[in-house]
Amino acid sequence: MNVTSHTDVEALTLTTTAELSATLERSWQLVSDPRQLERWWGPPEWPSTFVKYEFEDGGRAHYYMQGPDGERIHGWWKFTSIVEPREVSIEDGFADEHGEPSGDLGVTTARLTFEPIDAGTRLTIHSGFESAEQLEEMKKMGMEEGMREAMGQLQAILDES
Repeated sequence: MNVTSHTDVEALTLTTTAELSATLERSWQLVSDPRQLERWWGPPEWPSTFVKYEFEDGGRAHYYMQGPDGERIHGWWKFTSIVEPREVSIEDGFADEHGEPSGDLGVTTARLTFEPIDAGTRLTIHSGFESAEQLEEMKKMGMEEGMREAMGQLQAILDES
């Protein structure tokens, strides 16, 4: 499986793409089912756990990623649009341990699109940032590499079913 990413500083975006050898419907389960989502949302050394997952327009999610030393970083999502089985749009940011937005580094957006292709499905995650400073800070934290590593886990999950 090939995973690519591209940062566009002018447009304040990071785009990460993976081509999956699975149907559109099967690939959609990677985001609609929180137990499958937490198996890949985060690089392998920072796995995620979703504590709350209201997969509906206006719904909220609370998750944390846990590092190898036990440190937990919490995050929140607000689902702004869900078009099954093609697209999920969210607002997201860092949270406190209760899933409430902390305000750290502001709010980002993400649009996950699922597109049928000859070999299966193309998943594209288009992340948007409020400012060049926010984008740069997220890159320093390893977001681009982390997204590639996270999406690099997808095919193994799909191959199990």
